[in-house]
Amino acid sequence: MDSSDFAQLRVSTRGPTGTSSAPQADPSGNSPGGRTTLRERPTGSDYALLSRRVRSAGLLRHRPLHSATALTGTLLLLTGGWAAFLVIGDSWWQLAVAAVLAFAFTQCGFRGHEAGHRQLFRGKRTNNMMGLVFGNLFIGLGFGWWVAKHNRHHAHPNQIGRDPDIEAGAVVFDGQDAPRRTGVAGFITRHQATLFFPMLLLEGWALHVDTVRALRKGRTSAPAPLAVEALALLIHAAAYLTVVLLVLSPLKALVFVLVQQALFGLYMGASFAPNHKGMAMPEEHERPDFLRAQVLTSRNVRGGRVTDFVLGGLNYQIEHHLFPSMPRIALPAAQPLVRAHCAELGLPYAETSLLDSYRQALRHLHAVGAPLRAEPQG
Repeated sequence: MDSSDFAQLRVSTRGPTGTSSAPQADPSGNSPGGRTTLRERPTGSDYALLSRRVRSAGLLRHRPLHSATALTGTLLLLTGGWAAFLVIGDSWWQLAVAAVLAFAFTQCGFRGHEAGHRQLFRGKRTNNMMGLVFGNLFIGLGFGWWVAKHNRHHAHPNQIGRDPDIEAGAVVFDGQDAPRRTGVAGFITRHQATLFFPMLLLEGWALHVDTVRALRKGRTSAPAPLAVEALALLIHAAAYLTVVLLVLSPLKALVFVLVQQALFGLYMGASFAPNHKGMAMPEEHERPDFLRAQVLTSRNVRGGRVTDFVLGGLNYQIEHHLFPSMPRIALPAAQPLVRAHCAELGLPYAETSLLDSYRQALRHLHAVGAPLRAEPQG
């Protein structure tokens, strides 16, 4: 890219002393180390041009028939899983049903994601109702809490101090946070690339806990009264546990719940992991323009219809971030327009295979934990 183009990436890996080095940025926008930052561009005209092209192609038009079909299909998948559970009865074969229901739960999560972005229908109320049903009622995750959190992510994707999805938790994404970790947390950070996928087995439980905490503190976007959200969650928990305990012996019930929730968390986490991990990470003070903030921090995953279905359309992450309300079915048609527009501007357009996206994410996590591995142990 031309040196005068504000889209050029500046990569910096900051150690515990705050010093930085500046290796050459990967042309895909991937960070070889702890932090990647973006130079700023003061105009939004580049995005306006792309938006006109996308709108002219009719890609932002809602597709209510397709949305209704997707919702019905997901509901049938969920219903079929629970029907199989009742038919099989008190048997260890229920662990296979646990895998089916984990898949169905995540698909429900995708429908909630689409509802939160108002992709499904034109009306806000209808989308909110679908989000509450497929989120709170069907899988026990707070729709209002998630919308509030996810909107912050979309406003500042991968930005240090602004994106809640990269805040230090069990996993650390910012190289400056790693040296502060000690004890068990330090051990996890030191080996977080190795432990990442095993830790996703706990992600389902973590989401449930975060939902309860958010409701208790009133941290939701309020698509419905707090009491309605809480009631839907209670109905889900009561129905889920009642059915499981009535059909299975206590031991089988315990194992079923553990396996089902673990696979749900793994699938959910593995679906979102390729999207931003290891991509550009703007500093908190930076103000890149909207187009570059979204494109340079996002990564697409190649694949066909099977990939689109399994990942819930999240494999078109660049297009989704540029046009969050675009119906999922329109994302493949938007991709050539977005890719061509990025080529015109000399912007890197990151797209890779699913396995390579995981490889890049794990490489970033490994680099972030490097300062702790360099310290003498014991």
